[in-house]
Amino acid sequence: MDVYGDIKKGEKGAWISIWAYLVLSSLKLTAGWIFASEALTADGFNNVTDIVASVAVLIGLRISRKPPDQDHPYGHLRAETIAALLASFIMGTVGLQVLIAAVRNLWNGEFVSPGLNAGWIALLAAAAMYGIYTYNVRLARRINNQALMAAAKDNRSDALVSLGAAIGIFGSRLGLPWLDGVAAIVVGCIILKTAWEIFTSATLTLTDGFDVKQLMSLRTTVEKTEGVKAIKDIRARIHGSTVLVDVVIVVSPDISLVESHAICDTIEQRMKRKHDIVNVHVHVEPDE
Repeated sequence: MDVYGDIKKGEKGAWISIWAYLVLSSLKLTAGWIFASEALTADGFNNVTDIVASVAVLIGLRISRKPPDQDHPYGHLRAETIAALLASFIMGTVGLQVLIAAVRNLWNGEFVSPGLNAGWIALLAAAAMYGIYTYNVRLARRINNQALMAAAKDNRSDALVSLGAAIGIFGSRLGLPWLDGVAAIVVGCIILKTAWEIFTSATLTLTDGFDVKQLMSLRTTVEKTEGVKAIKDIRARIHGSTVLVDVVIVVSPDISLVESHAICDTIEQRMKRKHDIVNVHVHVEPDE
């Protein structure tokens, strides 16, 4: 598995997001001002911050490609997770700003019916962002990249935000001028929800958390390996786009060192074949 080659592929997805956000934010902010749409303007500001978040992801991917050195013997792969964490902070800040502004305007009764063209622009932006989301999420799953997956979730959030803005705009044109403001509130809530999901995933990884069901699946694979009598301990953690596994197995005290080593090799091969995990450290102890 070429980890650093996969990271380079992930950078392509980040660049696509950046260019899309540059075009869409300019279009939305201009149209939001011309057609007096609060929801579309909020969506435009959301995309502006997405540019910053995507740049943070890109920088994280670049750093994670650096090979191991004296200070980082395990490499720099966790820069991906830090980039995702930074992206969540940026998204959360924007979500709060959009939400506060929308609630304040709605509370003050500042209703303005936006132009119909603003709704069509929002729909076009939603379709474009969903297409980018589909591309990035497939790439992120293929190369198992957390930072790019965070960017993909942001893409999906932006598609929903633009769709919500379109609904608010069209509703305002149908005689419900307050619906544009409500759509802006929904936009803010979606941004905050996405930011929270990325934050919890990144913090779980940085604190060496690991999915319990996945760990049990890894344990089952080791237990079913011929020659393993028992498992004393098994641990796993995520390091950037890779999974590190440490396992302590019990084998018969009557077998040779060569046979014990062969069992370890078999475990490593099974973990790679069944779970695509190549970083496995196996410690062997005799059955007492």
